[in-house]
Amino acid sequence: MIQTPYLLFLGDAPDALSGKVAQGIKDWRPENCVGQIRMEGCKADIGLADLTLEEAKARGAKTLVIGVANRGGKISQAWKKVLVAALEEGFDLASGLHNLLRDEKDLVAVAEATGQVLHDVRVPEVEYPIATGEKRRGKRVLAVGTDCSVGKMYTALALDAAMRDMGQKSTFRATGQTGILITGDGVPLDAVVADFMAGSIEWLTPDNDPDHWDIIEGQGSLFHVSFSGVSLALVHGGQPDALILCHEPTRSHMRGLPGYKLPSIEAVRDLSLQLAQVANPACRVVGVSINTQHMGEEEATRYCAEVEARLGLPTVDPFRHGAARLAEALVAL
Repeated sequence: MIQTPYLLFLGDAPDALSGKVAQGIKDWRPENCVGQIRMEGCKADIGLADLTLEEAKARGAKTLVIGVANRGGKISQAWKKVLVAALEEGFDLASGLHNLLRDEKDLVAVAEATGQVLHDVRVPEVEYPIATGEKRRGKRVLAVGTDCSVGKMYTALALDAAMRDMGQKSTFRATGQTGILITGDGVPLDAVVADFMAGSIEWLTPDNDPDHWDIIEGQGSLFHVSFSGVSLALVHGGQPDALILCHEPTRSHMRGLPGYKLPSIEAVRDLSLQLAQVANPACRVVGVSINTQHMGEEEATRYCAEVEARLGLPTVDPFRHGAARLAEALVAL
């Protein structure tokens, strides 16, 4: 188990989006967060107190969590001084990057010398099966997006909370590093061998009560040429009964792909539904989630209303306005 509370490490993150792991933990598990620690030149700020290692330790922090999600998931050499100092100060380290802590010989040596623990959450710990496509009891909803990092995890967490508030049976199913760090469980899907990705999602969402909903965290985008494979594994392995479309309207291009524009919400609706109905012909699109973090309140409300009128689906920013209408759409399905 990863010890709490956390000190969230933002390193030299080049922009706010690069700090999405830390932001997600702070937003959904604030009680686990003592503060943040940033290096010179860091452009991310999640709104917690900037602390030194010594100050965080005095406030009770036990684990330094790498809260940066850089392209390729690499542990930067520039971070090593802070990471080593954290181990020497008595912190465990936790990371969800592809580049594992346990493979960094210098960090392993210091951890062994100090008696601290290295936690890599992006490591599959189960021998997942190959997907069978067999129908499972219970119900499932999947968040699908126009791009990476548009709010699929936030949508799923908010929807799970709204379902529980309504007295419905619901479970959030984490499929990425941030979701796993928030909930303590899940499948690190983009680290699973390709042949077993869909099977891992079948494993994650097993038979359940007929009125129970698995709220599956989405990953990537079917339109993102770098990460579409993981998105399709979720669509087929999840066999969703319902889809929630997720979009961030202020972007000029796909994340990390300046030569690619975002698809329309309608294009995501049509392609996602077509592919989902391969595994579950009864699948339906039930709502739209808009990430309005870069909009003012009036602009956000107007945009959601425009999308709702255009698509004929309940459209909200679930983090800003709540996910009750999306939950109602699920219950009515």
